[in-house]
Amino acid sequence: MKSLEPVTGALARVALWVAGLGLVLMTTIIAAQVFWRYVLGSSIIWSEPSAVMIMGWFIFLGAAVGIKEGYHLSFDVLLYVIPDRGKLLLYSLSDLAVAAFGGGMVWYGWSLAANVADNIIPSLGISGLFDFLPVILGGILVVLFSFERIARRLAGLPTARFGEAVEE
Repeated sequence: MKSLEPVTGALARVALWVAGLGLVLMTTIIAAQVFWRYVLGSSIIWSEPSAVMIMGWFIFLGAAVGIKEGYHLSFDVLLYVIPDRGKLLLYSLSDLAVAAFGGGMVWYGWSLAANVADNIIPSLGISGLFDFLPVILGGILVVLFSFERIARRLAGLPTARFGEAVEE
């Protein structure tokens, strides 16, 4: 299990860097559009569709990294009254539910991408499937990171949870 962590850690770092660069790029594109429209009296035709597409990348990749690092939503009320062994079971059930959601992202993202693959985004000149690639890739990472969390727990290794420090 510990030999897999450097690989998933590297994937998470790459995803986080791509998400961060996407956020900066989207902000730059929108700022340029505002400048062009209100200062130069013109418009950048490709700014909105490209910004929206980039936003999909940083949302879905960032969310996947959040799963790996234990920052996904959880409902913890029951965890305050059950023994530790029961908590581990519920943590794993939660991770399975998140993995199923990630699987749905892959399945339905693929279906949507296939349906729009022949459509061309006019202002960008690229296939509509590029709008759904971040959903598919983000879903794959969500599934991978969720199963990694379950495997770490089964191996007795510490697993990050929101608001908790994990000591290796």
